[in-house]
Amino acid sequence: MADPAEPRDGPIQLFWTRRTSLTARILAVNIIALGLMAGSLFYLDSYRKQLLAERFRLAQAEAAITADGLSETPISGRRALIDRVAREQKLRLRLYNSKGELLLDSFQIAGPTFTFIDPEGESLYLKGGRVLDRGMNFLLGTPPLPPYRDPPQESSSAWPELAQAMASGKAVVVQRAAPDETPVINAAAPVGVRGELLLTTRNATDITQSVRDARQTLAIVLGVTLIISIQLSLFLARTIVQPLRTLVRAAVRVRLGRDRAVVVPRLPERRDEIGLLARAISDMTAALRRHIDGVESFAADVAHEIKNPLASLRSALETLEKVQDPALRQELTRIAAHDVRRIDRLVTEIAEASRIDAELSRTQFVPVDLGALATMLVRARAERATGSTCTVAVAPQGPGPFEVPGDAARLERVLENLLDNAVSFSPSGGEVRVELERRDGRVLLAVIDQGPGIPIEAREQVFERFHSLRPSEEDFGSHSGLGLAIARTIAEAHDGTLTATDRRDGQSGARLVLNLPTVADEEDEE
Repeated sequence: MADPAEPRDGPIQLFWTRRTSLTARILAVNIIALGLMAGSLFYLDSYRKQLLAERFRLAQAEAAITADGLSETPISGRRALIDRVAREQKLRLRLYNSKGELLLDSFQIAGPTFTFIDPEGESLYLKGGRVLDRGMNFLLGTPPLPPYRDPPQESSSAWPELAQAMASGKAVVVQRAAPDETPVINAAAPVGVRGELLLTTRNATDITQSVRDARQTLAIVLGVTLIISIQLSLFLARTIVQPLRTLVRAAVRVRLGRDRAVVVPRLPERRDEIGLLARAISDMTAALRRHIDGVESFAADVAHEIKNPLASLRSALETLEKVQDPALRQELTRIAAHDVRRIDRLVTEIAEASRIDAELSRTQFVPVDLGALATMLVRARAERATGSTCTVAVAPQGPGPFEVPGDAARLERVLENLLDNAVSFSPSGGEVRVELERRDGRVLLAVIDQGPGIPIEAREQVFERFHSLRPSEEDFGSHSGLGLAIARTIAEAHDGTLTATDRRDGQSGARLVLNLPTVADEEDEE
């Protein structure tokens, strides 16, 4: 019979979970997820590159348009044009003649439109941003930019981009790094046909600031999320690991047997899998203790039951040596033989009772038709002609089927014990009925006799081991007192019950009811 609590598939074992604690695993899973989220920092680099690409195109267009404007503007108007463009676009414009000499510089005309920031005077916040930039550039493998430096003497030869623009005949854009590591974008373009060259310079601090703001915001979010995630992971680990450790300690103490009163916590306030596990372990421990107590009690009962016939046998044999009367010797021999048979019967019954649980735990249950089994046993008893004057009949109370999952041989033993018990209590000429019915997904088999019945206070005692409530006319020692105890053990191993009640019709007699699940009900549970 399949246990619904067992997993249908084998346990999933991952190599990295074999020796890793639950707390470490929970933390690792959450931190790995955050690490994947932190990968978004790398995507900000593509955002920075897009901003720079847009700014390169703008610088190229500005240089080309300004160069065209200067070529069309009289020499007297160029100064005003350069001043206006520099102030409006926050640029530095320098115009060189064909000999490479500086003709006009917007910084000299109207003063600087921007100034480079001195890193030494920056706040800690800006220094932290620059450190973050360096770290990201290192992780991304971004090559360092050449620093921007004004030449000691202005000449077109100091700017390679001017030579490139002259050679190509179109605007050329070059990026350098300011002292505070912000981008400096130079755009060079030829002016007219006289060999003049234009150089525009822009310190694009806004690009650096935008990327830094995005990175710092994301870093702050990740940091806060990491702290919260670690706290939640530790909380989750505590709610899982601590009760498990408590259960482990209790289970070890139970295994060592050092404290009989060890209480396995049931965690009734928890409705999750940990609570289910705690209650399952607690129930298992209680069942184990009951089993141990039962074994101890059974051993004591066995010793007591065997000691009585052994004492009688020893007394008969000791007396036999001293008695000379043939009739008395014959009676003592009969008593000794009776005690030997009684001991043999006890040993056989005890051996079977002790191995029922172990054998049934290894048995694969199959559908068994209780109606057919009862009919077969009744027919076999009639053919054996055991000398009983009782009649035994099977009376189905409904169409059936009466199939139950179980072991046919063990269920046959249950029916044999119930029939033997009913026949032994029935008067001569009486009737024993075996009734079968289906009710609420269960099969009920009732064995009904016409004997004196079982007193209410003794209806549980008759199922105890070695308890014997026999008819007065029956020979002493004919039964071991284990029949009904064995029958109930087998019934409970089949997820059923065996109880004693009064007859339904109010007449004298006992009614022993075997209640088992049907095959269909068992399949639904699986």
